[in-house]
Amino acid sequence: MLAQTPPMGWNSWNTFGCDINEKVVLETADAIVKHGLDKLGYKYVVIDDGWSSMDRDPVTNRIVPDPVKFPHGMNYVSDYIHSLGLKFGIYSCAGLRTCGNYPGSMDHEYLDAQTFADYGVDLLKYDGCFIPPNVDIHTLYRRMGMALKASGREILFSLCTGNIAQSWARSCGGHMYRSTGDINDSFESFKNIVLSQDQNFCYSAPGCFNDMDMLTVGMYGKGLVSTSDFSDEMYRTQFALWCMFSTPLMLGCDLRNISDEMLKLISNKTLLRINQDPECRPPYRAAHLGYQNFDKNIYFKHLSNNEYAIAYFNYSDGWADVHTCLSDFGLTNESGMGLEITDAFTGECLGVFKEYFVAPHVLSHGIKVYTAKVVKA
Repeated sequence: MLAQTPPMGWNSWNTFGCDINEKVVLETADAIVKHGLDKLGYKYVVIDDGWSSMDRDPVTNRIVPDPVKFPHGMNYVSDYIHSLGLKFGIYSCAGLRTCGNYPGSMDHEYLDAQTFADYGVDLLKYDGCFIPPNVDIHTLYRRMGMALKASGREILFSLCTGNIAQSWARSCGGHMYRSTGDINDSFESFKNIVLSQDQNFCYSAPGCFNDMDMLTVGMYGKGLVSTSDFSDEMYRTQFALWCMFSTPLMLGCDLRNISDEMLKLISNKTLLRINQDPECRPPYRAAHLGYQNFDKNIYFKHLSNNEYAIAYFNYSDGWADVHTCLSDFGLTNESGMGLEITDAFTGECLGVFKEYFVAPHVLSHGIKVYTAKVVKA
């Protein structure tokens, strides 16, 4: 099955937008392997909007790559990426034109799906711009879902619809679906995305995952969606929450120039294990023991092998100790059991706790993440 766990990789949009080219893509693929990210599960190298010529080929009617941006063609790019053991992703749109005003796939679904298959594509990100108001968007996505299967190649179908698709993405053959607007490299942007997700947790499962958009981790104000509002702590929080929520991990920074601190973050094996847990269970929001619950969120998540993950997210403007009653997780005071809690960032075992636990000094816009096991206490 495709997408047994949330897909992982890199997408060109957040940093490069439509200003993408062969050199950047191949160097990024090299960087993924150089940094050992492929061994951690980051497999997809996805070229977003802007890769094609402005018009279809007048003879074949196929979408063709821009000859300046991709002088050797898409099969050359695909073959290179595959030679590194990675997977190749590309972008199109369900409308008449893409969001960047390149040729869309509306009424060309089967031709385009075959073209992508001929390119050796492993993932199609499918956007929702320039759809005529009298056309049913669900029909367009169902068409492409069938067309991809008819192409003879196994291609992961990533829906980016411009509207909420959780109730129908799985039924049209989707493997991941956007449930948010576009992210930008700011705390306010990803905080709003996170706080919008509670109602989406129940839709995400093996085979089709809720996509909270590409990560801005490591952008540091550089690139298309960059802002001046970024920090290492903000990036730690964003990455940890994407892992807790079992959303696809599509990196968006320039991996050729990633900092050591951010490389360490996206390589954190405990956080990745939480994201890639085979049971793929959603978290739920637990209660905070205090009167300021409106700006502190606690998420509790069942993992396989009798493990759990707990995240304490502080989106206030000051640091806080965040308190929880363990009975809210299901552990009663009279059970004779406790939670053995380990810090996901440091690997330190903090001990066994019976009635309540305090995540100490959670920084403003910061997070603490722990794994836990039930033990006799």
